[in-house]
Order: sequence, then C-alpha cells, then structure tokens
Amino acid sequence: MVETPGKITLWGIEVFIATAQEGAISAAARRLGASPSAVSQQLSNLENAIGAILLDRSSRPATLTTAGEIFLRRAQSILNEATQARAELAMADLSVLTRFRLGMIEDFDAEVTPRLLAGMADQLQGCQFLLETGASHHLFDLLDMRALDVVVAADTGFSTDWAEVRPLMQEPFVAAVPRGRINAAGDVLAQLRTLPMIQYTERHHMGRQIAAHLAQQGAHLAHRFQLDSYHAIMAMVAGGAGWSILTPLGYLSAHRFQRDVELIALPFPPLTRRITLTARRRVLHDMPDLMMRHLKPLLSELVVTPARRAFPWIRDSLMLL
Repeated sequence: MVETPGKITLWGIEVFIATAQEGAISAAARRLGASPSAVSQQLSNLENAIGAILLDRSSRPATLTTAGEIFLRRAQSILNEATQARAELAMADLSVLTRFRLGMIEDFDAEVTPRLLAGMADQLQGCQFLLETGASHHLFDLLDMRALDVVVAADTGFSTDWAEVRPLMQEPFVAAVPRGRINAAGDVLAQLRTLPMIQYTERHHMGRQIAAHLAQQGAHLAHRFQLDSYHAIMAMVAGGAGWSILTPLGYLSAHRFQRDVELIALPFPPLTRRITLTARRRVLHDMPDLMMRHLKPLLSELVVTPARRAFPWIRDSLMLL
C-alpha cells in the first residue's frame, strides 16, 4: 500500500523507532521484515510530515538529530498507546488483532512452539504471527527494543519497571553422558573427569550460569569444545566424544540421539533454571493470560510429564510454576 507523504502514520513511527535503535536502515529493515528502500521512504515521509530532519543518515551508525531526540520520546509513547489500543480491541473481539510478535527460546522449536501457534491461530483469526527464536538474552534485547510483544525464555535476571514476568516452569540442570559409560552408583565426578566436557557456550546466559556454578563448587573440568547447539552437543555425547551439562528440555529437543545418551544427576549441589513469559506491563492487557492458558497444558503434556516418566529422580525439580 502506498502511503501519502505529509501524513504521520504508525508504520512510519515504528520504522523511525527501529532505525533509531538499530543505527542503520538495513538493520531496521531486517528487524521489520521490510526492504531498505521502503524503510528509507517511510523515514523521508515522516520527516516531511513533521517538517524536520530526525536522523543523520550520513553518519555510521545513524544518529538522532536534536529534533529526532525530542520526537523519539513522543514516538515511543504513541506506539505504546497504539499497541495498548489493539490489545484492548482484541480482548473484546479477538478477530481484530492483526499482528502478534512472539519470541520463543529454541528449546521449544520441535513441539511446543508449533502447537502453541496452531492453538492461538485458531483463536486469533486474521492475525499475522511474527516468530523470533533464539537465545534468551537475544530475545530479551528485542523485547527491550520493542521489536517483540511477548517473550518466552529462560530467566536471565531481566527486570525493568515496564515488564510483567510470569513464571511457567522450573527445570534442573543434569549431566548428559554416553549411554553405559558412567556407573551412577560409583564416584560419578571421578568418572566424568576421565571424559572431556562438551560445554554449552558462555556467549549465552545458560553457559555462563553453568560455568559460574562449576566455579562455585570448585569443579574444574577440562573441556575442548564450546557449542551453542543442543543437537551438536547431543550428537557428540552420543558418539562418545565427551559429556555435557544440559537441561531436560535440551535433551528432549534432540530426539534422534536419545538412544545413545542418558541423563544422570549432577555430582555436586543442584542447579535449576526458570522459564518465564515476559511482556510489557499494561500494554497487552489479557494477552499474557491467554498465552499462559495455551502454554501450561502444552508444557505439562510435552515436557514435564514425559521427562518425569523417563527420569523419576527429577520429579522434585522439574515442575510447572
């Protein structure tokens, strides 16, 4: 749809905010799913409508002008009000919600996310779903930049006065070892020291959480690999290349390797993590509740129940919250 220059549009405001935050038209275009030329045109239309240059696009990164800094504060309020209005209308009539931007951790890619989207699509007719999957810290960054509406991810300590956080589930960290290589009745830590540790990368919050816990326990374990893929880690463990520390979600997400990998309790004090749903406070109204009603039964069916059945010893640390 071609929009008439001279009019301030919500799309133009959203494009401006994204460009201001990303610092480049190309990056804003990727974030918004638009072409760089369309983003550039929207910025020009907005500047024409306001009668002021908002961004110095000749600098790298693009920087706000004085007028841009003033308008940005108003622009964020306008966009928040528009989002809130859409949410209020959607709660009165779910068929009017036209776009929903969701961030989900990769742990849920195989089963939970497809089932969640299918269920919500039945209820939100005519809504376009924009899904971003990735590491928890990346998703929270996108939520902070207003590029996402709701994030389902591991708790990283992300906390602001504009966010509402709802706990979903707790899960323990466990040792993933080659099947048959470790005698759980013996000295587990001594046996693990005979194998290389395949470490989840410390570039991600989960890897840093594991490394910090190991340091607190004085468990200095030799490792040769740092990977950021559950499937790659599970493949190496299944092949006997070493062992790793994962969660039940990580194990369940790599079905093809489960036959050759077994889970055992960590041979030192336990470590757990929480999965939460985070949204902007008072912006989406009852939408987080709607998602919780879809998510919790799915997590019970697809994660908690099968994991507890397969590993009864994690029953007290794997639960819905």
